[in-house]
Amino acid sequence: MPLWCQADVARSGVLCFSTSPRLSCRALDLKPPSLQPFIHEPLQRCEEERENSSNEETLTLVHLVKVCTKRKDLCKGRQLHADALKTGCFKVDSYVGNSLLYMYAKCGSLAKAQQIFDELPLHDVVSWTSLLSGYVDMGHGDKALDCFKKMQYEGHSPDAVAFACSLKACSAMGSTEKGKELHNQIVTNGFLGKDVILGSALVDMYVRFGELSKAHQVLDELPVRNVVTWNALITGYCRNECGKEVLDCFDRLKREGLSPTAVTFACILKACGILREVEKGKQLHAEIIMKGMLADNSVLGNALMDMYAKCGEVTKAQEVFDELPVWDIVSWTSLITGYCQHGLGEEALDCLEQMKSHGFLPNAITIACVLKVCGSIGAAEKGKELHAEIVRNGWLRHDTVLGNALVYMYAKCGILPKAQKVFDELPVRNLISWSSLISGYCEKGHGEEALNCFELMKHEGLSPDAVVFASILKACSTIGAVEKGQRYFEIMSTRYGIVPSFKHHTCLVDLLCQTGHFEKVVMVIKEMPSTDNLTAWSALLAACRKSGTIQFGELAFDHAAVQLDEKSVIGSVHNDVAITRAKDVAFIEAEH
Repeated sequence: MPLWCQADVARSGVLCFSTSPRLSCRALDLKPPSLQPFIHEPLQRCEEERENSSNEETLTLVHLVKVCTKRKDLCKGRQLHADALKTGCFKVDSYVGNSLLYMYAKCGSLAKAQQIFDELPLHDVVSWTSLLSGYVDMGHGDKALDCFKKMQYEGHSPDAVAFACSLKACSAMGSTEKGKELHNQIVTNGFLGKDVILGSALVDMYVRFGELSKAHQVLDELPVRNVVTWNALITGYCRNECGKEVLDCFDRLKREGLSPTAVTFACILKACGILREVEKGKQLHAEIIMKGMLADNSVLGNALMDMYAKCGEVTKAQEVFDELPVWDIVSWTSLITGYCQHGLGEEALDCLEQMKSHGFLPNAITIACVLKVCGSIGAAEKGKELHAEIVRNGWLRHDTVLGNALVYMYAKCGILPKAQKVFDELPVRNLISWSSLISGYCEKGHGEEALNCFELMKHEGLSPDAVVFASILKACSTIGAVEKGQRYFEIMSTRYGIVPSFKHHTCLVDLLCQTGHFEKVVMVIKEMPSTDNLTAWSALLAACRKSGTIQFGELAFDHAAVQLDEKSVIGSVHNDVAITRAKDVAFIEAEH
């Protein structure tokens, strides 16, 4: 993440300066200027203490250790460690010890870093922060926070770097209370007024806690903000699909005179896709081209394709793809996904073949997308090929998404025994797995099997969602299970808290119409959440015609006719429908 990239640069600068007594102030040209608070104290320390060491051999050793750290060359670093032990400088020179500690920590050898730390004659803030940052980088947030606590217990006041690392540890662990406690300490110590990186780290932490309003509040209260700070908040809103808030932040960022980065643009493009703001997306596209950012940034190209695809401009997405200087697996997947989202199955399959011909192997995400396309267009043979590829790669053992896509594909293609077999072999079954299988049985007219699956799903402790209930009501309609259908419709809201939608009401109407419960049909239609219920009245009219029920047939016709009059803009199509319905009523009357 960009936030931590910049934080790492700052941290590296501090630690490298602190371990090199003879580095001049020009040795590090840290930008942006907001990073200077991180290095002010180490620079001062450097100036004061560099005269105390005149051993050129030690200086060379420290410099070489730093090179190994930068290159993450643990093998050479160990050799230098051995040299330090031979010369004895490790025991007497804290710069050497801190350099080795930092090298092991950054190379991920935390056990060795801890050993070095324990063997140091003296611990200072740099020693503690080196160890702390190592634990954070390797995802050991609990040990990092333990270091932070022990550091203070030994009487060392944490600096901005230590606080930044600890905030990151809280973010990774979801330690909300500890994070807020650190926030209070930072404010009490007066760091926020001087340090933009700490402010950015705080915003990022609250974003990761899911407290977006608090993150926004922290950002608003910061005396100094940079693009990294804004990116932290924008990224959080973007992850939570808050498109409007993303665009609002972007406008404020620009009003403050800050230049958006590639990360900023990628998030704003995603927001445009969420909101279907294609014109705004095109403006951003032009700005990105003007800044020359597309030439070496495939992430932006992929974001542009995704935006155009979500806005329905798949042709434009293809144009962006064709103009990219370099394609990667994400580029191909973005394009294929775009075709899939708009039901262009043949184009998606063609794109998959082109992808393979260019030497790219589809990943699990690509294949899951294409499997859904195969199901939608009935391309069973292609789906079977992809199934074989999945088995060869052993992906089913670890990927529920792929398993669900296979169940969906076989079910949509009507190959229900195979769908059931794949389902039974899934290592983990979730709501989507069950929903795909239930929907498959339902669509092919196997109502009893769909209802059996529903009961088994509940037995496994899963709660049905609105999609599952729509399938179940349709299954009840298929087999004429009126009482079951009415009971399922009722428990949707009473037991599971799901407000029945227009679709659920329509399914119930179909069920009641088929079984001749016309009075109940009228009650259900009047309770429907939308006044646009022409389809429901038409279903009732057709059922009345079939059964010869004049009373409810006339009622259905009257309501349908009123709605058709209100929809006069639709024109002759609905007039034809009205004429047909009138003939239906006449037919009913004639029979009686």
